[in-house]
Amino acid sequence: MTKRAKKFLRQASVDWHVDETYVRVGGKWRYLWRAVDANGQMVDFRLTARRDAKAAKAFLNKAIKRVRLHRPVTIVTDKAQTYRLVIREINHRYDPHSDSIRHIDRKWRNNLIESDHAAMKRLLGYRQSFRSLRSAKATLSGIETIRTIKRGNIHHKQPGVRGGIKFISQLFADA
Repeated sequence: MTKRAKKFLRQASVDWHVDETYVRVGGKWRYLWRAVDANGQMVDFRLTARRDAKAAKAFLNKAIKRVRLHRPVTIVTDKAQTYRLVIREINHRYDPHSDSIRHIDRKWRNNLIESDHAAMKRLLGYRQSFRSLRSAKATLSGIETIRTIKRGNIHHKQPGVRGGIKFISQLFADA
């Protein structure tokens, strides 16, 4: 469903909110890195075992590659130092003489993604646990796709629940 819906996604805005949260996979805590734009549309997510600069860099590079047409203008994060280093490195890679991506690290400005984490965790249920990394990625991908459709971040979708049902049935009409 995620692959089929990808071509109907609206373009993400240039203002991103990035944060990570915890999810239990195979009895161990894993980090779910997520980015949403200023309108609440999912940009990308990544599940990793570590929460360090290497994981943050891999996630942001993956998210920037996914949107293809443009890079973000601003990235709002919490006060974690890893983001500052990674964004500075990405800026240096694209243009060594200017900061094309502005980093805002005020905790209260990141409430959009924090509330989005809470909504997603409610969907996972109280256990928030997966047996394998593969099933976690597949489930989270499906959840994010359904949430994107419900929010109306899809081209050519009629409003409301019936519009969402009609859009999903059209995705699978070819199968």
